[in-house]
Amino acid sequence: MEAMIKARVDKWLAGNYDEATKNAINDLMSMNPDDLADAFYRDLEFGTGGLRGIMGVGTNRINQYTIGMATQGFANYLIQSFPDQLIKMAVAHDSRNNSRFFAEITANVMAANGIQVYLFESLRPTPELSFTIRHLHCQGGVVCTASHNPREYNGYKAYFNDGGQLVPPIDKNVITEVQKIQSVDEVKWTGGEANIYMVGEEMDKAYINMVKGLSIYPDAIERQKDLKIVYTPIHGTGITLVPQVLAAFGFSNLTLVDEQIIPDGNFPTVVYPNPEESEAMSLGLKKAQSIDADILLGTDPDADRVGVGVKDNHGNWVLLNGNQTAVLAFNYMIEARRKKGLSKDNDIVVKTIVTTDLIDIISSKNEIKCYNVLTGFKWIAELIKSKEAHENYIIGGEESYGLMIGDQLRDKDAVSAVAFLCEMAAYEKDAGKSLFTKLVALYKEYGLFREHLISITKKGRDGQAQIAEMMDTFRSNPPSTLGGVPVIGLYDYEKREAKDLTNGQVCAIDLPKSNVLQFLLEDGSKISARPSGTEPKIKFYFSVQSKLDRTEDFDTAYASLGDKINLIIAELGLV
Repeated sequence: MEAMIKARVDKWLAGNYDEATKNAINDLMSMNPDDLADAFYRDLEFGTGGLRGIMGVGTNRINQYTIGMATQGFANYLIQSFPDQLIKMAVAHDSRNNSRFFAEITANVMAANGIQVYLFESLRPTPELSFTIRHLHCQGGVVCTASHNPREYNGYKAYFNDGGQLVPPIDKNVITEVQKIQSVDEVKWTGGEANIYMVGEEMDKAYINMVKGLSIYPDAIERQKDLKIVYTPIHGTGITLVPQVLAAFGFSNLTLVDEQIIPDGNFPTVVYPNPEESEAMSLGLKKAQSIDADILLGTDPDADRVGVGVKDNHGNWVLLNGNQTAVLAFNYMIEARRKKGLSKDNDIVVKTIVTTDLIDIISSKNEIKCYNVLTGFKWIAELIKSKEAHENYIIGGEESYGLMIGDQLRDKDAVSAVAFLCEMAAYEKDAGKSLFTKLVALYKEYGLFREHLISITKKGRDGQAQIAEMMDTFRSNPPSTLGGVPVIGLYDYEKREAKDLTNGQVCAIDLPKSNVLQFLLEDGSKISARPSGTEPKIKFYFSVQSKLDRTEDFDTAYASLGDKINLIIAELGLV
């Protein structure tokens, strides 16, 4: 065993840790020394979004001690930032194993530091936590969740007083305070129980009323109230609010996927509880097919991501990707507000740099300002905060199945998105159409786009180094052509510069530093490479485009774009 790792292990065995933890360490020492090394070779990083990792003993794992130390650091920062004030904190959790336990630890540590804590009485969606921070005028918030990660993971998302996740310079300042906590003995574990207040139904009502106010065409819903909706929470928190929100919107024909309605951190029916994965939506698809539904929706464990299933032009059920869902939602918001006379000259929409540029085109042709931000909803929240005095945010989204409608919270919200998407389906059905036919019509009007995502996982101690090497290679040796098309631009967000490869001209990128590379092709296609900020993964985003002159040519044209993506993937050596 390496000396550094041994020193960390010995510190835990000799320190103020419970006997179960020490016994687990001894078991790993005798039976799984490699796992022990991975659990202790580093401190679990408190990143810009908080903590996320595998549950277990050790400094590199999610457990009561890493959660408690992170909370003490966050509490110290809040106390420094809001002197001589009553500091309020909202705490929520999802359905994962130990999430309630970690939420109670978070609440107790915050309360022991003199902070007034509003702890949800039971599991709730992450977007309700964001809403609660703003509704109760809290200075911060925490939700214990690992979002869509596999069952062995858990996490800790930290929020500030605007209801958004931490952004610079606040994130770095919080990280500094967390890193100062070197021992569990520095954590105030108990003593503030009187500062903890349970919340639940009253916040649910306030949130539901807010979401109900997002409806643009309630008359279409009234005519299509029997729209056949199938919904699965995939064993997560969505079950607590989605049925109520749909009922509040006026929908009366909801079918649940019975096998997945019980919150369960073991996620017994899926490998990954992520609506991005077709396997996670397969039971929902079967149910939708069996009852001839109009739309299928699924949400991830903390209900901030939504997956959508619809029937295509041939009557076959297909799953929309996140870009397609975002295109439909953005376009509906823009068109519907205009038709209803709700649009304003200062309306804006926001998306991330790896989300389809079709949204930029639709926005431009409708004279709506579209802002592009770094990946992650915290950047959408930050932009809203910087623009809200003069511009009117109406919708934001990202390709990873995230939407945020309206500005009453500051994180992606699958609960309101489900209701909004059902309203869109009702609106199209009222006109004798479907969401899929609407999507194809948008492709015909604005251009045909096809997107694809590849995630490559590099686990273990060497994983991050391998990912860094891949990025360095692409950065220093960009391809000259991809798919037979010249690469004309290199956007390096780490260097904050965009380089025209045809003439060498370099322009500044007015966004914070981020380890992202984008290759722009001569035909408008774009390939992006981005290491994940929450998992040991590197993600490659592919976006290719062409014209669609006739609706009946959609299948052939879309398949051709798929072939182009596959060619580029092969050229990059990603297969």
